[in-house]
Amino acid sequence: MAPVLSDPAHRSLGAVPDLVLETMELGFVWPTIDPFLFCVHHDDAYPAGNEILGPGGPLSNRRLGSDFEGIDGWRMYHGLTVPGFPQHPHRGFETVTYIRRGIIDHSDSLGAAARFGAGDTQWLTAGRGVVHSEMFPLLDRHGPNPLELFQIWMNLPAVDKMVEPYFTMFWSHQMPVRLDPGAEVTVIAGALGDLVPPPPPPNSWAARPDADVAIWHVRLQPGAQCELPPAAGADTVRTLYFFVGSELRLDGGALKPNTGVVVRPDRSLTLEAGSDAVEVLVLQGRPIGEPVAQAGPFVMNNEREIEQAFADYQRTGFGGWPWPADDPVHGAQRGRFARHADGRLEEIEAVVD
Repeated sequence: MAPVLSDPAHRSLGAVPDLVLETMELGFVWPTIDPFLFCVHHDDAYPAGNEILGPGGPLSNRRLGSDFEGIDGWRMYHGLTVPGFPQHPHRGFETVTYIRRGIIDHSDSLGAAARFGAGDTQWLTAGRGVVHSEMFPLLDRHGPNPLELFQIWMNLPAVDKMVEPYFTMFWSHQMPVRLDPGAEVTVIAGALGDLVPPPPPPNSWAARPDADVAIWHVRLQPGAQCELPPAAGADTVRTLYFFVGSELRLDGGALKPNTGVVVRPDRSLTLEAGSDAVEVLVLQGRPIGEPVAQAGPFVMNNEREIEQAFADYQRTGFGGWPWPADDPVHGAQRGRFARHADGRLEEIEAVVD
């Protein structure tokens, strides 16, 4: 996925002054700080599906191929019949895709494929180059097909930008969850106390212990509290994204909805929900601290490397596309699964008869 980036809008908030270092307003694309490149919050209220797993009803009022307007609360994105992102290349960074509702069908130039859903995370190191598609099949033909996910782009340092691509799945049942009274924290990356998630890909910045990378999803019931420990490193950057709820308090200071805050990493932090439920995404990590050159789906260190990425893709196709369509989906009856590039098959849910 490669949405158009926008500049963050900043605003002052009534949060604790010595705790909050920076604030930002959240839109479709959330601004992030090194080692993260950006985070996109996809939230689409898709209608009932049709026989080809696309939206039921006409699509004539949409700009097919680049439908980002959100007409009727949903988007086709670059899909023509099924919503999603048909085949497109990446080089030089990683995508972490955490899905809260709905289904994603993944296919790539490694020959890997997957169908994953609520609570699952896909982690893909693009490295020297990979082509993949991410389609959103609408499996329910009789009712709505809501889809909600986060896709996080995380940079790779220069030494790892040309590593071999790597695809892995973290299934919902593998993700550790901290349960406190009225509070739940899903640990996607970075240990939280004694909760340790599955290991990230071997060449990920997150695989380095001193990188202090964490991705946590916090849910609070009305009035509930949750305490987060200090980060491990003094130069770690910790950002909280408050995306559900009307009020969140940070150590007593009030935070407005749809706001991101960069907080001091060297102190523990108490989050408290107001009169309704709250959800927060936490991204943290030690900055890579290298120049970033980005052009569409490629993220390198300088413009010469970007030009080389385009040339390599035009020449090699990053291994070619082994699928019969640019936008493959995995059928109406397929359960959640992953078939890895080496042929290993994970069946998470049985095929529906």
